[in-house]
Amino acid sequence: MRSGLALSRWIIIVSLRVSDLSTQNEPVLQATGLVKQFAGRRVVDGVDLQCRAGQVLGLLGANGAGKTTTLRLCYGFLQPDAGVIRVTGIDRSADPEAVARRVGVCTQDDTLDTDFTVRGNLEQMCRYFRLRTPAVKERITALLERFGLDRYANAKPDILSGGYRRRLMMARALVHEPQLLFLDEPTTGLDPQARLEVWELVDTLRRDGLGIVLTTHYMDEAERLSDELLILREGRVIAAGPSRAVLGDLVGEHMLVLDARDPATPAVCAWVRQMGLPEPARVLSTLHLAVDGPGLARFSARFGDLRFEVRPPTLDDLFLKLAEKP
Repeated sequence: MRSGLALSRWIIIVSLRVSDLSTQNEPVLQATGLVKQFAGRRVVDGVDLQCRAGQVLGLLGANGAGKTTTLRLCYGFLQPDAGVIRVTGIDRSADPEAVARRVGVCTQDDTLDTDFTVRGNLEQMCRYFRLRTPAVKERITALLERFGLDRYANAKPDILSGGYRRRLMMARALVHEPQLLFLDEPTTGLDPQARLEVWELVDTLRRDGLGIVLTTHYMDEAERLSDELLILREGRVIAAGPSRAVLGDLVGEHMLVLDARDPATPAVCAWVRQMGLPEPARVLSTLHLAVDGPGLARFSARFGDLRFEVRPPTLDDLFLKLAEKP
């Protein structure tokens, strides 16, 4: 009965906080003009971004694009050389402690303390944020139940599977009831079932009204979870917006998939160059060609006898494009 009451109180607390957030016009996170240099090289170069309550913002880019550095600037692990970061309207440089209380962070690296139990890891985070109210114990119990960790409450984290360790890290990041959550590669190294479970948790947190910023190398994960995308290349934003709009801008309206072994392939490649289209991407024994509506009509008229597939572009196509040299 007590655990049921605790969960009810948790839901009430979350609902009240979300109601408060929904009345705010400003984003829970707004960063403008972020710059960070290492050894004279700008790894983040004038990045602007924002995330609102109940929204998942996905940061995407090839290796070295500046995703993790941008994330670390926003949650305070690194200090920007230039730019302003505001969380719920508070300038982080002016009041870093107030911002820290509003932010939860779940890093890619496992930072659980194996000297403490599962419950003890949450209690340690409460001490870090000086949470000593009578409601703390109930909040921890509610978190354990919500993340399916209650049966492991008195066990050490080192007995947990990768998926359950990730759950514990997310629960720990939420113990102080932040309004903004950063997730850096949240499902790296997890098996497919554990990945799906983490996705469901992220969906639930979004529905609760939490603002979430994530980085991932899994294109299906970004497409499944993100409401908005921010695409980085060499430290700069090259596109931002809903995934369909970003894909249309950077990849194309349609993707044609052809058998690269077809005798007509040289003629197709010559036609692509003649039309001034981007070179097709070769994936194993297939060619992937991005075209708009008129381009599809022209291709069909020219190669009507050729067997090919037409599909919408995906984030995998975008990743292949980002991996190309500028």
